[in-house]
Amino acid sequence: MKKTEETNELIEAVKSQKTFSEIGINEQLVKAVTDLGYTHATEIQERSIPVLISGTKDFIGLAQTGTGKTAAFGLPLLQLIKTADKFPQALVVCPTRELCMQIVNELNLFKKHTPGLQVLAVYGGTSIGLQIKDLKRGVQIIVATPGRLIDLIERKAINLEKIQYVVLDEADEMLNMGFQDDIEFILKNTPNRDSIWLFSATMPAEIRKVSKRYMKEPVEVTIGKVNATNKSIDHQYYLTSAQHRYETLKRIIDFNPGIYGIIFTRTKADAQDVSARLTREGYDIDAIHGDLTQQQRDRVMGQFRDKTLQLLIATDVAARGIDVKGITHVINFELPDDVEVYTHRSGRTGRAGSHGICISIVHSRESYRLRQIENINKCTFHKLDIPSGKDVCRKQFFHVMDKLMSTDVSHGDYETYVPMLAEKFADMSKEEILKRVAALEFNRFLSYYENAPDLNLRAADKSAGRREPMQQQDRNRERGRNEFGGGDRGSRDSRGGDRDDRGAGRGAVRGASGYKRLFVNLGTKDGFYKASFLQFILDMSDLKKEALGKIDMRDMNSWVEIETGAMKQMINAVDGKSYKGRRIRMNDADSGGPRGNKNEG
Repeated sequence: MKKTEETNELIEAVKSQKTFSEIGINEQLVKAVTDLGYTHATEIQERSIPVLISGTKDFIGLAQTGTGKTAAFGLPLLQLIKTADKFPQALVVCPTRELCMQIVNELNLFKKHTPGLQVLAVYGGTSIGLQIKDLKRGVQIIVATPGRLIDLIERKAINLEKIQYVVLDEADEMLNMGFQDDIEFILKNTPNRDSIWLFSATMPAEIRKVSKRYMKEPVEVTIGKVNATNKSIDHQYYLTSAQHRYETLKRIIDFNPGIYGIIFTRTKADAQDVSARLTREGYDIDAIHGDLTQQQRDRVMGQFRDKTLQLLIATDVAARGIDVKGITHVINFELPDDVEVYTHRSGRTGRAGSHGICISIVHSRESYRLRQIENINKCTFHKLDIPSGKDVCRKQFFHVMDKLMSTDVSHGDYETYVPMLAEKFADMSKEEILKRVAALEFNRFLSYYENAPDLNLRAADKSAGRREPMQQQDRNRERGRNEFGGGDRGSRDSRGGDRDDRGAGRGAVRGASGYKRLFVNLGTKDGFYKASFLQFILDMSDLKKEALGKIDMRDMNSWVEIETGAMKQMINAVDGKSYKGRRIRMNDADSGGPRGNKNEG
């Protein structure tokens, strides 16, 4: 009965959708989207396109990834462009090369029946000389990443004075990646624009500030709730001890033999470590992180897209802008530090109406953070037991049998070999043959999981979790508020993780034995928030997050607690390096002198 009601609701929803011609798109563009198999607009397209084709209104569109945002701004842009004018009229700014290329590919499909319209992708990691040559040939729409675009502006190789329309796509991700100053620089270099169109999945305060400064009475359209997660995603979690995270990850992968997914880690060191271990054990997996060259990154992403790789391990920064169809699972090897980061991670699956699963591997002391995400994102987490060894073997067995049953034998001259096979197996029963076929692929799992331990945290192990004393629960709740922006900035450690297990304690006192405090001349004005700053310094130093204590951030400076034994490695890795053209200074904050003065900045 329930299924019939859901089907009827879906039919009614489709009936209520408008066609592209009904919302004002011209005949050539309608023909192009029809060729692609689309006849009706999605909700974000239906509500934004009639506003945008006027060309004169600033616009803010808030919608999750996978809802059709590219067509929502791409079709109006293509309709507004004057093909006779061979200079840039529209600028689309996005955070990553991958997203830049994806947008250009879609725009090229949409303009299929619109001759004389040129779209150019401008991004780093490739020849700037070739991009300058393409610009000189004459293009009307430029899709760019901030860094390469600013490089072209400063070289005076691009003229944005005639830009009429500026689109900021994935605006929240650009700000999370520290591009706020770049965005403002770009907007200052488009003085004659008619409108700004800002698209984002979430609406942090920084975006609101940019909109107030540069946009005039923008029309705002919100699809679903701001920060709400996709309804077609099932949010699951497994509770285990810190030392069993890796084994739990393996158990999850083996229990989902058809998995095609992304595993998120916090640091590149974790991404490299987990990828190397799984590769050694025979899994089709690779990692992307900040140490890869663009060519290496393109190779890995190409293998993942064509499913040569079954799994991809990524850090949050490296994964920005990845849009791969058919992702079945997103796995959080550890929970992210920020609710918005969780939203972006989970949004890689369950796209365009398909069903997806987001799995988090959680320690008992992190369970309060699940409630934080539930409250802010209006989603529900489902706790599942980590599969036993027998559960995994049973699942793998049926997977092998399904593969056997669905194997295509229509191609090839197999009939020729049937008499020989019949003769070869004449003395063997059908049951014996089936056993041997299964054993070819199945023996590895049977031997590995024969004496597999139970990885679940049972009641006796949860005293530090939901059954902990109220005083400790209150401390955890306070800690959670500070981590997700509800407390005084810098008053608490911004990270999750399992430092408590190691005896140091999350709230290690400054100057306490075993910890030193470092000063660094980077702060929130450099575009960092605590989680991104944590990942930045860990990626530079190759240290584990467990080596860090509190992070105290101000506008221009920050203070970081670090284990004494790791202090030298951190300073050597960070001090003297450059960030956005500015030399980074890092030193022992307690060694005296003005650089150790906490009132600085």
